Amino acid sequence: MSRVVLVLGRSAGGIGAHVRSLAAELLALGDDVRVVAPGSTHAVFDLPGPVPWWPGRTGAGPTVESTTAVRRLLSGADAVHAHGHQAGVVAAALLAGVGRARPRLATSLHNELRGDPRSARHRFGTLAVRTALSRADLVTGASTDLVDLAEQLGARRAAIDEVPSPLVPGLLATDRGEWRAARRDALLRAHGLPTDRPVVLTVARLAPQKRLEDVLAVADLVARRSGGRGGYPFVVVGGGDDDLRRRLVSTAGPDVHLLGPSDSVVGWLLAADLFLLTSEWEARALVVQEAMAAGLPVVATRTGGLPGLVEGVGALAPVGDVDALAARVRDLLRDTQSRREAGERGRERARTWPSTHERAARWHTWYEGGPDVP
Repeated sequence: MSRVVLVLGRSAGGIGAHVRSLAAELLALGDDVRVVAPGSTHAVFDLPGPVPWWPGRTGAGPTVESTTAVRRLLSGADAVHAHGHQAGVVAAALLAGVGRARPRLATSLHNELRGDPRSARHRFGTLAVRTALSRADLVTGASTDLVDLAEQLGARRAAIDEVPSPLVPGLLATDRGEWRAARRDALLRAHGLPTDRPVVLTVARLAPQKRLEDVLAVADLVARRSGGRGGYPFVVVGGGDDDLRRRLVSTAGPDVHLLGPSDSVVGWLLAADLFLLTSEWEARALVVQEAMAAGLPVVATRTGGLPGLVEGVGALAPVGDVDALAARVRDLLRDTQSRREAGERGRERARTWPSTHERAARWHTWYEGGPDVP
């Protein structure tokens, strides 16, 4: 049994879901797990072993006593595993000065460094990340470009970590045809959607990085180029920025349905006929893994870790190229057989991926001092 502290910053999406899954698997393997994260992150994900703490601005941050307690918790662990750039900086700072007896420190990168490289804030942030990564015993990236970034920033040891979605095994075990025959029409009717047209699905946070305005543009182009046969329903599932949502609602055409957050994401993955992701950047997007496991053909942007998931089984287009995205979507919507074959290819690839249990077992070995790189 290892004493493991997972460190996570503010999260409302895939990183938080991954840490929750990893923590649960480690507990099942017998590890003593604590999760240090802001209270808001704990509230969203109900993380096990909760330690609600996070640095903040002067006057709004944690007390000296709570910071001392968290530093003691980290220094007494067998391994500390930070998730994200900010968490890596925080963990490295808390462990500074511990000496030779400090725990093993891993930092997992899930996102690129964003912001204007010319700004003082970006330069300072990059310097802080560089310092933190140089102190880590292992740095992993969720995609190959993040591994390259870690090496550029001075990581002593960098490796890929193919972060899995915990929903994939259940989706692979589901008979897609039987589910759709029994439930698809009811789900679509409940949201005022036609049942006789293929449905295009996007699952994403409402955030600028997701470029959801491109989904609206694709829907418009597909409708205008459908030869008078009418448009196809485009469903966007996900919550986030309220101002962005209002802007999207005000400009969306009649074929776009912004449903907000949903507890039925698995249902939508099985009910839809095509998955579209227009993001500016993604690592190993959990939702794309889930779409492929559900048997959905995927059209996505060629960025980050998406080609590694989709290349050869789905369709890719340059970021922001709505004409190319619309052409790929339209071609698949018009050809039922091509959609079915692409979905089957994606599902077969999903069967080759490691499970959350397998990935957690590799980390468990590393926490215990094993030589294997996760």
